[in-house]
Amino acid sequence: MNRERIFFEKYQGTGNDFILIDDRQGHFPSVDSSLVKKLCARHYGVGSDGLILIRKSFHLDFHMDFFNPDGSTSFCGNGSRCAVLFARSLGMFQGEKCKFSAIDGQHEALVLDQEIRVKMRDVGNCVVDGNEIEIFTGSPHFLSFGSTLPVGDIRGSAREIRYSEKYAEKGINVNFVAPDARGIAMRTYERGVEDETLSCGTGVTAAALGAALKYALTSPIHVSTAGGLLKVHFAMSGQSSFRDIWLEGPAIKVFEGSITLSV
Repeated sequence: MNRERIFFEKYQGTGNDFILIDDRQGHFPSVDSSLVKKLCARHYGVGSDGLILIRKSFHLDFHMDFFNPDGSTSFCGNGSRCAVLFARSLGMFQGEKCKFSAIDGQHEALVLDQEIRVKMRDVGNCVVDGNEIEIFTGSPHFLSFGSTLPVGDIRGSAREIRYSEKYAEKGINVNFVAPDARGIAMRTYERGVEDETLSCGTGVTAAALGAALKYALTSPIHVSTAGGLLKVHFAMSGQSSFRDIWLEGPAIKVFEGSITLSV
């Protein structure tokens, strides 16, 4: 891909922004994390919280590969909603419903008037320790519950957790959560981005499920992030397990373009 022009579209979901690339022909060298890093770099590339490749699927409407800005892979809740809208614009499905695969398996999605709803994987084995909860929602999340959200820069306190002996090797997303008038509010420090982001879909999902355990809130739970409001629908299937989990929120195309990089 030496100096090949890369065409992309930029989407955002509650301020979580992504580069989306049509890779149905399989030309993108996804094993090259340096290219992902260059494209996601805010000062030297397009700039984003992640990069998404849309690929063909033999059995479903499409496949989504998500890369963090550091080149690592995971599932992304906000990114998957953007991927659904992008895939429909490519003609990979029509109507309101679709099915797609990602690193953590198969998902369903529903395109509503103003928002996209994505079905998450079932969640179990939540680890509750007082005001702290660990939940895996496609990505690992550490939740710290308080009466109010922290004010100011959270990077220092978040990195103490993310780079602690327990989590340093594989990393973990760190979320600060507090109740608010509509449900809960939260701030997230994302591994792979290694910074606070305006929103995190898997983090929002984790926070909502954690709030169901912590505050006995019922579905749906409204979650306020710095980038906007999302909603999580779910059903409990045990003392600390959940099923039928849907993440609902906006997905918006920001612009499209091309970039040529020496790689």
